[in-house]
Amino acid sequence: MSKDDSISKETAFQNSRTGIDRQEKILIVDDEPDITAIMKKGLEQYGFRVDVYNDPEIALKEFKKDRYDLLLLDIKMPKITGFELYRRLKQLDPRPKVCFITAFEIYYDEFRRVFPKIKVSCFVRKPITIAELAKLVWEILEIKEEVPQRTHR
Repeated sequence: MSKDDSISKETAFQNSRTGIDRQEKILIVDDEPDITAIMKKGLEQYGFRVDVYNDPEIALKEFKKDRYDLLLLDIKMPKITGFELYRRLKQLDPRPKVCFITAFEIYYDEFRRVFPKIKVSCFVRKPITIAELAKLVWEILEIKEEVPQRTHR
């Protein structure tokens, strides 16, 4: 391990304790601007870097490979469903993890029937508190440190 690696890991660890400037980047796509604004602000208070889109077609058009660690995608959107958006994004970059967001009951078995080749086990039911969402993100990204308290910027 180089000196730069140990410094960056030390910095990342210190930042995770304060909730400031984490390295992980999240993409949120939901057609409800109020939802994306709240999620963005809340997750940023936990130190995550967050991009949001309210139009799945624009999110797809502007998507960049190797930019995101996690995709939070609403299932029911006009133009493109969250499932279809995920399928297309995975063709561009197979690396990010995904969690689907829904205000409706969704059954994992139904998802597996419709999309048998896509491996997903994370579904978030709206409404969800920011603290619950941050904890879920922490678990999905397998971050080893404890979830810090939110910072208030």
